[in-house]
Amino acid sequence: MIFWSSCRKDFEYGFSTGRLEFSKDTVFLDTVFTNIGSSTYTLKVYNRSRDDILIPTIALAQGEASSYRLNVDGIPGKSFEDIPILAQDSIFIFVETTYDIAPTNQNEFLYTDLLQFDSGSNLQQVPIVTLIKDAVFLYPSVLADGSKETLFLGLDEEGNEIRIEGFILQDNQLNFNNEKPYVIYGYAAVAENKILTIEAGTRVHFHKDSGMLIGQGGTLQVNGSLSTNPEIMENEVIFEGDRLETALSEVPGQWGTIWLSQGSLNNVIDHLTVKNATLGMLVEGLSVSAIPTLTIKNSQIHNSATINIWARQSEIQAENVILGNAGNTSLKCSLGGEYSFIHTTIANYWSNGFRSGTALELSNFETDGNNEIQTGDLIAANFTNCIIDGNISRELSLNTMEGATFNFTFKNSMLKFRDLNNQFADNPLYDFTNPDYYNTLILNEDTNFLDTANSDFRIGSSSFAIDIADTDAAALVPLDIFGTDRTETPDIGAIEFLVQ
Repeated sequence: MIFWSSCRKDFEYGFSTGRLEFSKDTVFLDTVFTNIGSSTYTLKVYNRSRDDILIPTIALAQGEASSYRLNVDGIPGKSFEDIPILAQDSIFIFVETTYDIAPTNQNEFLYTDLLQFDSGSNLQQVPIVTLIKDAVFLYPSVLADGSKETLFLGLDEEGNEIRIEGFILQDNQLNFNNEKPYVIYGYAAVAENKILTIEAGTRVHFHKDSGMLIGQGGTLQVNGSLSTNPEIMENEVIFEGDRLETALSEVPGQWGTIWLSQGSLNNVIDHLTVKNATLGMLVEGLSVSAIPTLTIKNSQIHNSATINIWARQSEIQAENVILGNAGNTSLKCSLGGEYSFIHTTIANYWSNGFRSGTALELSNFETDGNNEIQTGDLIAANFTNCIIDGNISRELSLNTMEGATFNFTFKNSMLKFRDLNNQFADNPLYDFTNPDYYNTLILNEDTNFLDTANSDFRIGSSSFAIDIADTDAAALVPLDIFGTDRTETPDIGAIEFLVQ
């Protein structure tokens, strides 16, 4: 009894005297879209004194009208009284928000409030700041039974329907511009005989497990253009996830894919950046016209959780393209097809875990769900003035099956392929002296990329790629991805070296 009463002074609190300290002087919440909840942010409040204290009040200046939400040491609310902090201890305050920008009539609005501790002469304040962005939200409708609209993809091997959550874009939704960002929930589909046009500077954000589906007879037209400011890329079209927090800016697998399905027509992409998808782009089917299934120029796809571009028996013409880091393969062409890549950088320096795939994979077959092999002619896969590189020993995989053609060439290209155990020494496909397959191939030389971890595939001054590209091919693509002239002494890859 005597011992217990002698310790009771440890539980007697004095009042705060306005000398609290904070882990930050302003709580900045990252940019969020209107009516979408933010992540949770933390403020730590310190009592540096030798006395246990009570904070008489902790509250938001806007009170119950504030769009910020607080949680103080596990208790949710917007105002709190008599919050204790032990001597030389601290408490956590968690902050989040959801804000409707509509009443402001602005596309962007800086929403602020004050987190207030105590009052009068002891008042201490910490500002809270969030940039709110308006957006065009596109999503499936809710059906009468409460379920969401879906898209029919076909039948499985047992005759059951395959569906994904999604919707067909209406005529008034088929022109995306740069006035506001677009946020897509589910898969936005382009129907037969319809063209989705995306203008320069447009930003498209996809929610988790969402994407874009270009259906049979539909077309995707991305009309990005060269930007004058490489930091903000004002004329680039950008596809990415809908979480705008800085901490998530380079997290792969945040959304689904761009799916150019079998029968889609004349898809043309210029100055597009695709980042942080599960599968950057799935391209299916040979062209049914004189124009390839996909023509892609001056574009980058990187940080996909699996594959950046997966082409399945398709037809692609590409120039000035960067296919960067991916969880498996940067470029996979399976079941044959017809492909031409000029001044393309295919470089996989994935660092988020184990990677089994190579940067580039070519094959003329696939194995289906019943473990049956399907073959398709690889009519051509031509790589000219390209870089194939990465952080594993072999960055090229060639897989062929009898019964289908397998035609490929590498001309004036750099390739990383170190056959450390002579596993491929007797495989004629990897006979790098065979001019039918390889013409002026540069093996295992240093590309000297500037910052592969951050998808910066500019080449440095010691890069072997400098000045050794084929000039005739370079004349067909006279400017690099950033608009630099390459007609005099062209470099291999998508980017010309510039002295910094």
